[in-house]
Order: sequence, then C-alpha cells, then structure tokens
Amino acid sequence: MSTKLVNIINYILFSLVLFTASNFYIIKETLHTFWPFLVLYVAINLFPIFILPRTKRLQTCAQGTALLIEFLGSTALSILLFLLGFTNLLTVDTIFYNPKLWVANTLIVIIMEAIVFWNGMLRIFFASEQLGIKVRIKAIVCGLIPIVHLFVLGEMIKIVANEVTLENKKIILDEKRHSQQICATKYPILMVHGVFFRDFRYFNYWGRIPKALETNGATIFYGNHQSAASVVTSGQEIAARILQIVAETGCDKVNIIAHSKGGLDCRSALTIPGIAQHVATLTTVSTPHRGCEFADYLLTNIPEKEQQTVAQTYNAALQKLGDPNPDFLAAVNNLTVSFCNQFNQTVQDVPGVLYQSIGSKLNRASGGRFPLNFTYHLAKFFDGPNDGLVCANSFPWGSSYQLLSVNGPRGISHGDMIDLNRENILEFDVREFYVQLVANLKQRGF
Repeated sequence: MSTKLVNIINYILFSLVLFTASNFYIIKETLHTFWPFLVLYVAINLFPIFILPRTKRLQTCAQGTALLIEFLGSTALSILLFLLGFTNLLTVDTIFYNPKLWVANTLIVIIMEAIVFWNGMLRIFFASEQLGIKVRIKAIVCGLIPIVHLFVLGEMIKIVANEVTLENKKIILDEKRHSQQICATKYPILMVHGVFFRDFRYFNYWGRIPKALETNGATIFYGNHQSAASVVTSGQEIAARILQIVAETGCDKVNIIAHSKGGLDCRSALTIPGIAQHVATLTTVSTPHRGCEFADYLLTNIPEKEQQTVAQTYNAALQKLGDPNPDFLAAVNNLTVSFCNQFNQTVQDVPGVLYQSIGSKLNRASGGRFPLNFTYHLAKFFDGPNDGLVCANSFPWGSSYQLLSVNGPRGISHGDMIDLNRENILEFDVREFYVQLVANLKQRGF
C-alpha cells in the first residue's frame, strides 16, 4: 500500500474520530460508551498521522498539515450534522428536539475544533521553511475573512505538504547514495559569489546548495572577496584566495563555480601568472559574458551626481560590513556591453582549464522576486529573454553551455540559480542540479 493511500485513509479515519469527539454532547444521546472517543481526540492532537518523515522539523510540519486536513474534514461533517439537526428540529419530534442541546453542542464543537486548528497551524507556522513571510502575513490578514481564509488555509497546506514530500525524498536519496560520495571530486570546489553580495558567515550566498554538496562528499571553499569592485580587482582577490587554498590544503588545483559577475572575475583571475595551473575547471552560472545592455542605458541616462550619491552610500555601508575598499561604480561599469566586448577581446581562455557555462530564464516578470521582477522588464526591452537581470544571449561561454527553463509561468531567476530565497521550485530542484553538476566533474576526473 502506497504512502499516499495510507495518508488518505489516515485523514478520513481521524476526521471521523474528531467529528465524533467534538459532537459528543449530541452523539452521546445514542452512544452508550463515549469516553474512548475523547481519549482518541487527545491522542490525535498529539499524534495526528501514521507515517512520519525522517527529521523532527519535517515531522512537525507533517503533523501540522495532517491536523489541518483533519480539521477541515471534521468541521465539514459537523456543519452537515448541524444542518440535518436544524431541519430535524423544525420537522420531527425526537430526542434531538432540544434547541439548548444544539446550542451547547455548537459551542463545544467550536472550542474543540479550534484546538485542532491552532494545534496544526502553530506547528506549520513555526516549523515550515517554505511558507515564507508573504504567506504568513496573508494568513494573519485573511484569517478572519470568511471563505477567503479557507483558500489561504488550502494554500498553506499545499505548500507545507509539498515541502515535507520533497525534503523527505531528498533525505532518503542522500542516505541511499551516501557510500558513493558522488560529489567527492579530485579537487575541492571554490564557490565565487556575484556582485553586491559577500560570503557572510551566517547567511550563505549559495543557500542550501553547499550543504547538499558536502552531504554527498564535496569539499567547499568560498571566494571571500569584496562585494563590489572592478573585474580586475576582484580577479586579483580571487587569485590570492586560490593560492591560499592550495597552500593550506596541498590540493594543487580547485574547481571553480562562479555566479554572475563572479564568472568575469574568475576569468580575469585565470590570466594572472601562476594561477591557471591551480585551476582545473571554471563553471560560470548566470554570468553576463557579453554584458547587459540596460546597464549601458542606465549609466548613460542617470546623472553623474545621482550615480555618485548611490555609490558613496553603498561603499560606506559595505565598508562597515567588512569590505576594505568597495567600488560600486567600477563594478557596475564592468557589467556593461561596452566593457565586456573589450574584456572578451583581451582576456582569452587559458589552455588546460575546462570552461563551461550555465544560464536560466524567467517566463514572466512575476516569476522573480524583487528587484528581479522589476529589472526583468528592462532586460527584456533591451536584451530579450532573461533571468531577471542577464539576457540569455550573454550566458554562453566555454566548451559547453546549458540554458535552464521550466514549463509554466514561473521560470528560473538569477537568484533561483544560487538558491537565494531557499525556495522549493517543484519543476527545478536547484540543490540536486548542483549535486549532479559536481558529480559530473568527479566522473570526468576533476
């Protein structure tokens, strides 16, 4: 019997028990032994589902969704009983012909169903990682709006149920292939961030990707370079980092995975004497190798004074966060088509290093979160299909190129490619994509 079928039986059975227990004030008139139902009511509130996932957090999420589903089922049955009872009150003289009995029963149902509801809601509200701030706020705002709150509740149940299913499958998959260590590459992985971000200790630029890689055997290092600087300056910083890693570990070489401007920075680093010999592969992800036309437009049309104001504000803020000498305008200027055309003519690929590239595209603006849902329109106007920031024609570089997309309206954004929002996209498992990417490097001897 499949897990899905077992859960459906679970929900139906427990909904019936909760319905019976909640309506005990009416039903006890026809049942001689009723206390077992009240005991089961307490038991279901504690253990609402038969089959549990692997981790404590996912178990809490699964129990929460089960309680909410069972709440909906038992509440629907209670409403049906009330309607039948109300009709009976008007037409037939029975033992239930007692309005006070029905009023008391209704109050008890409300209290007991509320316990089930809040038991489930609090579990998913605080345990789920996929609900997000937007859905949580929606739940708070719409909680007291009739009918609307049911749609919001349904949305929450769907999100958390999918989270439990996906995350549990990933845990089981990693357990099955643990002995294979499919990401244990010959050379460690150096992950290089893009512009306007840093490698913070407590907020990983790459989201859940590094953990997925390490679970499957990868050794991970980070670029630790400044958030915003010219390609040349960033390249020098990354070159120094490569030498540091090689000296500390004795690994001889590294495999680089670089996102966005980080890909240009790494290409620059590889031209510095003595660096390429310590690099086996360079995989660029969402890198604007041919620049962004809208960057040229903005720099041409935004007055110099405003540009300097933004730059000074940014540079001051990032200095406080640890960047020794951030340069906002230099970083932005190095993303233009005019710069990249010149860069590509002077910076050639180094023989002996494998270059490959990956890109993605959004299918519509709303598929990306702010500010990508805004910049998508600019990029589309000037450059065509894009990931919210970089056009598809700008991604390709090296011996192989892969453009990622999904069916439906969403697409895959610039931020999705580094799991920036830690969001599960049903059509695109970003963590597994990187696991397979690194596994491929291992298979190829890197």
